[in-house]
Amino acid sequence: MSLTPAAPPRGAEHTARLLIWCADGPGIVASISSFLFEQGANIVANDQYSTHPEHGTFFMRAAFYLPELEDTGERARFEAAFGTLARRFAMEWRISYAHERRRVALMASREDHCLLDLLWRQRRRELDMDVECVVSNHDDLRAEVESLRVPYHHVPVTASQKGEAEARALELLSGRVELVVLARYMQILSADFLDRLGCPIINIHHSFLPAFAGAEPYRRAYDRGVKLIGATAHYVTAELDAGPIIEQDVQRVGHGYTLEDLVRVGRDLERVVLARAVRSHLDDRVLVHEGRTIVF
Repeated sequence: MSLTPAAPPRGAEHTARLLIWCADGPGIVASISSFLFEQGANIVANDQYSTHPEHGTFFMRAAFYLPELEDTGERARFEAAFGTLARRFAMEWRISYAHERRRVALMASREDHCLLDLLWRQRRRELDMDVECVVSNHDDLRAEVESLRVPYHHVPVTASQKGEAEARALELLSGRVELVVLARYMQILSADFLDRLGCPIINIHHSFLPAFAGAEPYRRAYDRGVKLIGATAHYVTAELDAGPIIEQDVQRVGHGYTLEDLVRVGRDLERVVLARAVRSHLDDRVLVHEGRTIVF
């Protein structure tokens, strides 16, 4: 059975989400709460974490209800006022508004399980995102994607033309989307691509790493008689498969599982773990600190 808890609930209806990080110290929570109270906001969810009570870093996520922020002029006034408070504590912060859906691109290769799962969840409004397009180095999944009225771009990748392929992908994505999700995209992205893209990337892979890196991991796991199958979703960095981890899950398996059973279990886990990670990102639940994540 799964050993990790389900994804957090969306919680009460809210207008905006405020993310804060700064050096820890007395009075931060009280000041933020007082500010929101004075603005007429009702805090419907509040999470906080400190790395150390005396010399740590403080993190906070506050979801609040304030209908006046549906007006863009009120947003500007609110953000300017909060900026004054933030400077008192040398806070880093960002705010997002609950009804503004993120523009997202999906990248995939030949395997369809993660890609189609995300498209299905988006269609059912389980994920607050608009899928702008799918980019793939193969043309295999075009019919299924386009049947959902999502643009599909085939960008072939060869060893001799990898740079040209990345340049074409950047034309399609850079400045057009706020998140890219690698839904089993089986190409390594260069550091130059990551720098120029200008938005976060989430990847999914099996959790055998680093034990069974490379081709046919499930075959080698089967040959070794593994007792756990897992999946990991993380942000992409220049270091391969070593970015900050957002979500993981595992399932126990036994000697009676065939190779096909292991692959099936792995695909199921990859679908669920990737969807949880994307949802956490879209709901502003993830902060990255020193190569690790705080996930509220």
